[in-house]
Amino acid sequence: MSDPRSEDVRELTEAELAAIEEKYDEGAATRSVTPVFGKFLRYVALTFAVYHYLTAGFALPPDYWHMGWHLSGLFILTYSFYPLIKTKTSFDLNTGTLRLGGVPYLDIILMILGVASALYLGFAWRGVAWLGVEEMTFRMGNPNGFDMLFGCILIVLVLDIARRTLGWILPLIISVFICYALFGPVFPGLLQHPGVKFNTFVSSMYFPQEGIFGVTLWVVSTIVFHFVLFGVIAQRTGLGQLFIDNATILAGRYTGGPAKVSVVSSAFFGTISGSSVANTVSTGALTIPNMKRLGYPGHFAGGVEAAASAGGQITPPIMGAAAFIMAEFLEVPYTTIVIAAIFPALLHYVGVFTVVHLMARRLGLKGLTKDALPQLGAVWRDGWANIVPLVGLLVVLFSGYTPYMSAFCGISLAIIAGMSRMKVPVTLVYAAAFIAFVAWKYLGGGFDLTMSIILIGGAVLATLNPQHRTTLSEMADTFETGVKYALAVGAASAAVGIVIGVINTTGVGFRIGFMVTQAATNLGNDLIWLFQFGAYELFTVEDLTLFISLVFIALACILMGAGVPTTALYIMLVSVAQPALAQLGIPPIASHMFVLYYGVVAEITPPVCTSAYAAAAIANSNPFRTGISAFTLGLGKVVAPMAFVYAPVLLFVSSTGFDLWEFSYTAASCIAGVISLSAAVVGYWLAPMGAIFRVLLAIAGLVFIAPSLQADLVALLIAAPAIISQVIARRTANAAA
Repeated sequence: MSDPRSEDVRELTEAELAAIEEKYDEGAATRSVTPVFGKFLRYVALTFAVYHYLTAGFALPPDYWHMGWHLSGLFILTYSFYPLIKTKTSFDLNTGTLRLGGVPYLDIILMILGVASALYLGFAWRGVAWLGVEEMTFRMGNPNGFDMLFGCILIVLVLDIARRTLGWILPLIISVFICYALFGPVFPGLLQHPGVKFNTFVSSMYFPQEGIFGVTLWVVSTIVFHFVLFGVIAQRTGLGQLFIDNATILAGRYTGGPAKVSVVSSAFFGTISGSSVANTVSTGALTIPNMKRLGYPGHFAGGVEAAASAGGQITPPIMGAAAFIMAEFLEVPYTTIVIAAIFPALLHYVGVFTVVHLMARRLGLKGLTKDALPQLGAVWRDGWANIVPLVGLLVVLFSGYTPYMSAFCGISLAIIAGMSRMKVPVTLVYAAAFIAFVAWKYLGGGFDLTMSIILIGGAVLATLNPQHRTTLSEMADTFETGVKYALAVGAASAAVGIVIGVINTTGVGFRIGFMVTQAATNLGNDLIWLFQFGAYELFTVEDLTLFISLVFIALACILMGAGVPTTALYIMLVSVAQPALAQLGIPPIASHMFVLYYGVVAEITPPVCTSAYAAAAIANSNPFRTGISAFTLGLGKVVAPMAFVYAPVLLFVSSTGFDLWEFSYTAASCIAGVISLSAAVVGYWLAPMGAIFRVLLAIAGLVFIAPSLQADLVALLIAAPAIISQVIARRTANAAA
């Protein structure tokens, strides 16, 4: 076995990192176009971004127009940047006779049809007398010929842009739902239903409130896009580097320093990034080579980065895109979701941190030397202003204002921190414009005095940024990049709206939920004898039914999550799994978080784990082995959902109420379980550990997660031999030394 210290630890160039992100992030690779057409697309992307930015701050147009404009931008940019079929040469510049600016005329035609179908709804909303089109109210459920034409076009093209940006898996799953809606009578047993008439199906998919123009597209076009844009701007203007530097200062000096830096920096970075792959590439470019230099095996270094980066999707306050949609589904303030996510995210990072620490102890790895660490004073003296936009965003968000208003303020402050400087008076126009906006909102009653002072103060502070000023051209590039990052999630949200429409129309969610609980009950009845000791039952049939149902749903989340973005997967699964979990008496917020967590687990579960594969490319390690490492490192994320389903108190805001003692005890028990599992994975706690003791600790760790004193006592009994052997081995080693 080769010494990991001798492995290639060359740091990758910007171009190489971009190539890795394009390879493993389905939506990152784009087609080359001619300079003239590229300039046109740049203007489209900037118009798209500025439109969303301004409507977030000033006023949203009616939903049907707003979502129509959003879809139009998606069609233009997706059909320009993503080829019909991905081949080795499909992304190269090709200017043949059947192309316009490098884009095939077929894609141009599809683009025009997509824009027409997206904007027709707004155009015909009030009726069009000269075309004989009635007002929308009279056409709902009874679509006319134009509705059917544009509705069919929109359904097909939405599936196509989802396929182009994300691959075949998501459109195929959605196609199954469409077939279920249209051909209900041919399905067997409980799944059978009368079927939905084709014109009724098209109507429900096309008109607002459900289907494509439903809640998912509304949330993405109104909230998610803005936070994706904020994350890109904040990263490019220096917040990402500030996170990495501070993580290095906090964790770099301790045992296995660079790996702990990876965990902390990815946790920080996850607060502003909605993409696990982008998070992996951004922080992994620095942390993975440093881990390898210290002596971590390449597959483990990549696994650490992938597991930590995937945690960004569940790390408050932004949590990728799914949390905003969850707030809409549950009809609760977004801050409620953020508060509920605090402890589960902490449990995930405790697990990753513990494995990293124990692996460093096992390998005898030290931390970074003092001269290799950034200087706290220098880091904050140079980068302090980059934290202002994030603070401004969070203050507005947690003060009860809309998420899109908080994103508007965060983006505005990020622009000021990047572009406005006291030394260059003309650039103060950006700060002056935002201050004028705040004053206008204050005079109109939109902001109170305290909020106005905070935001104006933030704008003034941001102009004092000592770092290099971002030029207008550089900021335009950043806006364009933010739009490209949002294309895939936009396409997914529009396509997944079809699933919600089918579920609402057919009631399939309740049917599948009943089937899951019935199968779990039958299996529980078959297995109950294993847990009966005379007159004493260790578990009841109801206990087994709940546990087996949760395992079924968790496996479904992980299997369906192979290659499907977290947001789209969450929407599909919560629509199907929520009825099953509700029948089992699980509080709504716990069931939604359960599905979200296992959707994120899919990102680090082999054989399809894009974050791990991207990390493996940076680490120059075996991709599958890196995926296995990432999965074992993410055990905290695997067991956390089980914990908060059985003990909703861990979510703080569950309808079951909050009790400080119950929370403290249950949290300590869960942390003990995650630490036990981590020690079992590494094979080291106080000293190297044999296979039998690792198995005992793993079983004890799983039992610890069950929130009861009885379970904890059983777990301690199971773990006792391993703990005693470790203490003896440690004392023996100390005596020998």
